[in-house]
Amino acid sequence: MKIYNRNNFFKHTFCIFNEVNPNCLPHENPDYISKSNSSYFFTEEGVFRKSNHWGRAANCRWKLVSDSYKSQNTIVAYAKWTDFYPNNETEKLYFIRITENSEVNFHHKHEEFYTKNDVLRTALETSKRIKYIIEVIETTNWSKYIDYSDFNKLRELVVKELLFTNKTFNNIKKECNGKT
Repeated sequence: MKIYNRNNFFKHTFCIFNEVNPNCLPHENPDYISKSNSSYFFTEEGVFRKSNHWGRAANCRWKLVSDSYKSQNTIVAYAKWTDFYPNNETEKLYFIRITENSEVNFHHKHEEFYTKNDVLRTALETSKRIKYIIEVIETTNWSKYIDYSDFNKLRELVVKELLFTNKTFNNIKKECNGKT
């Protein structure tokens, strides 16, 4: 697998950055400032990024793990060089996991907890699938024309199918009709 460093981490990568205290920055002045005004501070082990925008950054997908981030607020976050993975729009590189708090997250197949049960999708397919999963978790409209007796079992079944199959949302709903 490709080894990332200060010279190539910004070229078609996926990474999860973790928010850190701004006092953790290794030095006062950034090593690099991007056109979009993000500041980068390099170390031997990784990179600190000080930015007010996360998610898609040019040709990269950089996620931020933070309890306090709100759009346009500047956050300092850190990632090790080993946390960067290749990213492109055509390969099936991503899988979806749901946390105990019902947060829906996408992950890269090179992350250590990827299993053969996880269904890999392209970035676009993953994004669409996440929207359906959130719709099922947070609303009830999607179940309007399904015959069911236990809504919670229906919701659990539909989410499981969305996570672990490539069936369309409409086909999943049709197949679930009358099953719960």
